[in-house]
Amino acid sequence: MEILDQSVAAEVADQLLEIQAIRLQPQKPFTWASGWKSPIYCDNRLSLSFPKVRNLIKDNLVKSIQHFFPEVEAIAGVATAGIPQGALLANELDLPFVYVRSKPKGHGMENMIEGKVSPGQKVVVVEDLISTGGSSLKAVEDLRNAGVDVLGMVAIFSYGFSIADQNFESAKVKLIVLSHYEALLPQALERNYIDENVLESLTQWRRDPANWGK
Repeated sequence: MEILDQSVAAEVADQLLEIQAIRLQPQKPFTWASGWKSPIYCDNRLSLSFPKVRNLIKDNLVKSIQHFFPEVEAIAGVATAGIPQGALLANELDLPFVYVRSKPKGHGMENMIEGKVSPGQKVVVVEDLISTGGSSLKAVEDLRNAGVDVLGMVAIFSYGFSIADQNFESAKVKLIVLSHYEALLPQALERNYIDENVLESLTQWRRDPANWGK
């Protein structure tokens, strides 16, 4: 995992906190579908309702693609949250756009990939949030099965789990994120969303999310 810029990481984290796209509740943790207890909930789709934040994210994802993947020929969004972000980027970059379903369409052509891609086409995948990377990398696999050359992936935010780094490395996918958990905590402290006394607990969660809070 790489980031575009430390100052961008801090600004994006700050703005996501301000619009409550990211919520921190270490004393009253959320429960994920996996059963993990989590002190953080992230819904970057909220950013679409705030033009200032939406444009901040769009502009810096565009810069990330131009910097790390200048040879890109098309953009692919991961359903569902990566679809609007990907469409915004494709429009800004004047590139074709497709999206990848989580499962085949139940009728008609039963497509996994919606839109037109060609074998050998150089594609960057767009995701909103990276946790373990499982669903995101499934989209990469589907694109590769269609003969597409996946250059890498860009995302708004990552929890920074080591398992995600391992999964992306194993899949040979370069991941670029605008912001991540480590950039978030200082901003949360500065805004008084959290106190110093919960910082160690929040840090432990990222190291061992499966056993945190037990």
